[in-house]
Amino acid sequence: MRVFYHFGKYYLFIKRAFGKPEKFSIYIDRIFEEINILGIGSLGIVAIISVFMGAVITIQSAFNFESPLIPLYAVGVAVRDSMILEFSPAIVSLILAGKVGSSIASEIGTMRVTEQIDALEIMGINSAGYLVFPKIIASLLFNPILVVFSMFLGILGGYLFGIMAGVVTDYEYIYGITYEFRPYNVIYALIKSAVFAFIIASVPAFHGYYTSGGALEVGRSSTKGVVYSSVLILAFDLILTQLLLS
Repeated sequence: MRVFYHFGKYYLFIKRAFGKPEKFSIYIDRIFEEINILGIGSLGIVAIISVFMGAVITIQSAFNFESPLIPLYAVGVAVRDSMILEFSPAIVSLILAGKVGSSIASEIGTMRVTEQIDALEIMGINSAGYLVFPKIIASLLFNPILVVFSMFLGILGGYLFGIMAGVVTDYEYIYGITYEFRPYNVIYALIKSAVFAFIIASVPAFHGYYTSGGALEVGRSSTKGVVYSSVLILAFDLILTQLLLS
């Protein structure tokens, strides 16, 4: 029964977060601030991980496709489909759940234990809306951009390292990434990234918002936010894959 209690509490929290804002112009400014903090601030780690993951997939695929029956361009196909279908939308989201989620939970949790949220409530401000709504919108707007960025860099990294390692030719790789390309796969990845973005922003915010106690509890809320958001990302990855690809 505790599951239903927390689900109901989370639903009411989200309902408050999407309540009518006191002054919409303030929310617009906050959204751009959060895009800069949560989105642009994550470009570096997404770029590094995507490039090296693309390189690893290329080298591993070339190693496993040693049979003369498998054409060399299959390496490009493997890198393209791995990056677009799973790595960029799901694995990058898990990484962001750790980086962004812990930041959100600890920021809001600290505001709770230092009574800053109580001060907002006393001033008649919807604290959930003011603190959480801009983070959710910023995440929904920028996470798909991060996913597309990851796709491009992963495929580019596979190309560069594959050529340097001599495991694939430039013609075969480019032919592979264009072979029977289905644009729907990108749409599928963007749908998943939007769902994951909502989870990454809202679940850690929920745990941070209901923190009680001191600094130790802030750390626990941050951990819970990352763990629960990661589990939900994996669960919804399975659900969306079944719904969108079956």
